[in-house]
Amino acid sequence: MKKAADMTRLELASYIDQSVLKPEFTQAEIKRYIQEGIDYGCKTVCINPASLPLAKILCANSKTLICVVSDFPFGLSDSASKVAQAAHILSQGGVDEVDVVANYGHIKSGLWDNVKAELKAVADACHSKGAILKVILETDALTLEETIKGTQVICDAEADYAKTSTGFYTGGPSLGATPEVIQAMLQAANHRCKIKASGGIRTRERFFELIDLGIDRAGIGYKSTPVVIGI
Repeated sequence: MKKAADMTRLELASYIDQSVLKPEFTQAEIKRYIQEGIDYGCKTVCINPASLPLAKILCANSKTLICVVSDFPFGLSDSASKVAQAAHILSQGGVDEVDVVANYGHIKSGLWDNVKAELKAVADACHSKGAILKVILETDALTLEETIKGTQVICDAEADYAKTSTGFYTGGPSLGATPEVIQAMLQAANHRCKIKASGGIRTRERFFELIDLGIDRAGIGYKSTPVVIGI
């Protein structure tokens, strides 16, 4: 278990899904930030579905994979729509990972059976195509107890990762991946699924702290990637 401070730049970059998700981005900006993620050596570039054709071209001859968000950023489609969107994204080829937003209104309502069934259906759709599924809880909208239970349900639904944030929450303070939340999620998962930290990771200190706690992936904004890996 190497400490983050002892990792090379490329080892640090291998933790990162570089986010290229702002809805106002032009095609030129999307191309620029995807290419930067590739040049930095990021594990994936995380994109909206409409950016997939461009990402497939840019990532084709690189080691950087493609992660596409689904039902983003609110997670409020019905279950059939969530499954259909994930399946459609994967049917286009070239997609290695899907990040779907859980219905966190259902989480707050205690509708745990609904949440699990929905996520299990999306997980099955992804796994049938050999893709990884990460589930976004939007932890800023939840209590710590809801986050813990949500993480356990994500593991029960056989998703591969539980993730903290979309980066687009506007209903209150946007703290993102705090050490307290990450520690709680890691303990709740108990190695049954992995943890992706996302939101508020803008310094090397925070990035290193979360790696050392035990995250397997981090969603980092395109502006912050060079900062956290030391470029």
